[in-house]
Amino acid sequence: MEDVTLEELRRRLGDGDFLLLDVRTAPEFAGDAGAHCDPRQGHIPGAVNLPLERLLECRSANDVRAFVGLPEGAEVIAYCHTGTRSDFAAQVLRGAGYEARNYAGSWHEWSRVVPS
Repeated sequence: MEDVTLEELRRRLGDGDFLLLDVRTAPEFAGDAGAHCDPRQGHIPGAVNLPLERLLECRSANDVRAFVGLPEGAEVIAYCHTGTRSDFAAQVLRGAGYEARNYAGSWHEWSRVVPS
């Protein structure tokens, strides 16, 4: 499945027709931790935090769906810091029946290009 681009995410943000899932740790999401290479810390507006480590505790597709709380087939866009964790999360989510894609630019790109 094709990755989400910055332009697509900016265009669709606020539509409400997908779940934007930040799979970083809770401190990264809150802006209390993060990579020093980013000009700022925080998260993309409208994102929901579901750390990859918590997602990986699920043992079945039903567990994933119960944890995420969306019906099978729902669209999910995942992101992290550089797109690695979110790519893995998107694979797990697709295995659980979601239409999941990765925003490969993730926070590393967003924090540089989109004003706070």
